[in-house]
Amino acid sequence: MEFLGFLLDFILHVDRHLEAFVTSYGAWVYALLFVVIFVETGVVVMPFLPGDSLLFVVGAMCGVGLLNYPLAVGLLVAAAVLGNQSNFTLGRHFGPRVFQWEQSRFFNRQAFDQAHAFYEKYGGFTLIAGRFMPFVRTFAPFVAGVAQMERGRFALFDVAGALLWVGGVVTAGYFFGGIPFVKAHLDKIIWAMILIPGLIILAGAWKARRRAPA
Repeated sequence: MEFLGFLLDFILHVDRHLEAFVTSYGAWVYALLFVVIFVETGVVVMPFLPGDSLLFVVGAMCGVGLLNYPLAVGLLVAAAVLGNQSNFTLGRHFGPRVFQWEQSRFFNRQAFDQAHAFYEKYGGFTLIAGRFMPFVRTFAPFVAGVAQMERGRFALFDVAGALLWVGGVVTAGYFFGGIPFVKAHLDKIIWAMILIPGLIILAGAWKARRRAPA
């Protein structure tokens, strides 16, 4: 329970924790940032780590000179790309074993074929758009691996999505993070960055479920 309490506090007040870490450990903060983004995107059971809010705060800290903007962006793009590659590899290797390939309660060959066809056709959009959605960005590369998406195609959209996500959110924090209104309401902005994409996902799932019988 103590760990969960700390994790929630870290997510909601990531700006304070990062600033304290920079004060205490200096350049080691770059290693911490790399690990958080890599784990959030690369370990399918860790989708609850802060992603968007962390990148925004990193941009804000770059804006006031606490972090180096080119170094932070480059490092976090690398973490996001490698994280997705790790997740994809896990899905490609363990997915068929977990779901046992044959007809079962959890998996069947028809479902695999449908998933494979979907990712071959829409996988690029899913991977890029999913970067901006908590939970989706963690599970999408794993499912792409399970669906046996072609690796070269996956890598292309992995890199493109990482550049857009990391570069876009960090740059937004760089330019807007220092605005007094944003600083005063950062906790509410973080909640919005968590909840709004989640509500969009739930609404989409609800609509898809309603259309399913048809």
